[in-house]
Amino acid sequence: MNRRDFLLALPAIHFAWKMKPKPLKLSFSTLGCPEWTWEDILRNAKNLGYQGIEIRGLGKEIDLTKCSEFSPSNIATTLQKTKDSNLKIINLGSSANLHFHEGNKRQEQLDHAKKYIDLAEKLACPYIRVFPNNLPKEYSKEATLEKIASALLELSQYAKGSKVKILLETHGDVVQADDLLVIMKSVNRKNVGLIWDFFNMFIITRQSPIAMYQALKDHIAHVHLKDGIVKADGSFQYTFLGQGNSPITEVIKILKENHYKGYYSFEWEKRWHPELPAPELAFPEFVKYMQQ
Repeated sequence: MNRRDFLLALPAIHFAWKMKPKPLKLSFSTLGCPEWTWEDILRNAKNLGYQGIEIRGLGKEIDLTKCSEFSPSNIATTLQKTKDSNLKIINLGSSANLHFHEGNKRQEQLDHAKKYIDLAEKLACPYIRVFPNNLPKEYSKEATLEKIASALLELSQYAKGSKVKILLETHGDVVQADDLLVIMKSVNRKNVGLIWDFFNMFIITRQSPIAMYQALKDHIAHVHLKDGIVKADGSFQYTFLGQGNSPITEVIKILKENHYKGYYSFEWEKRWHPELPAPELAFPEFVKYMQQ
C-alpha cells in the first residue's frame, strides 16, 4: 500500500479499531479453590487469563482478617506479588449478615464488616461483600428490610473517606428485585451497591434476567456468574457455565449490551460443595465459555 492509499484507508482502520470488542474482565472467587495457596491462586489466575481475584477465604480460613497473608507484616509482600502477576484484588467476601434486628449478634456482624472495610483499603480493593440475608419470621419483612438498610448506612458512614464500596449480594431470602430495590432506595449512598448474582435470584424467583436487570441496573457494581440444572421442586445442581438450564447466556448478553464495565466473576462453590469438579477443571472452562 502506498502512502496515498494508506492515508485514504485511515478512517476505516480507525473505525474498525474502535469497533473491535474489548475482552471481558474476568475474575474468580477463591471459594472455588479452597486448597490453593496464595501463590497457587496468583499463578493459575495469570496463566488462565484472569485479570481479577475475589477473595472468599484462603485454605482452611474463611476469615481473611485471620490469614497470615494479610497480616501487617505480610500485606505489603502479598500486594507486591499480586501486582507482579498483573492481577487485581477486586472484592473481599465477608460473612457479615445484616438481617439481625438487635443485640450482640447484630453488632458482631457490623464489626466483622468494618474489619473488611479496613483490610480492603489496605489492599486497594474497591469492594467488600455483605449478605442481606434472612427474613426472620418473628418480624415483618418491611421491618427486616429497614434493619438491613440501616446496617448499610452505618457501614457507608464507616467507609466514608475511603475508596471502598459496600456491596450487598442478592442472596438468601432477599432475592426479590422489589425487596432489593427498597433497600437500595432507602440507603441511597454512592459507596453502597449490589452484587448481582442472578442464579441466587433465579432459582427462587424464576424472574427473567431482563426484569432483574431493569429493576436493579442503577445499583449493580459487580456480578457473580454460575450455572446449574434447576429442578421444578426448587432444588438444583451446579454445572459448568452453559451446561445448566439457567439463562446464563441472556445475562451476559444483557450486561454486554448495556456496557457493563465491571468484572464477570466466577463463583464456583467448591468450598461448600466438595463433590464439585476441581478448580483445575472448572476455572479454564469458565474462561473458555466467556471467550466464546
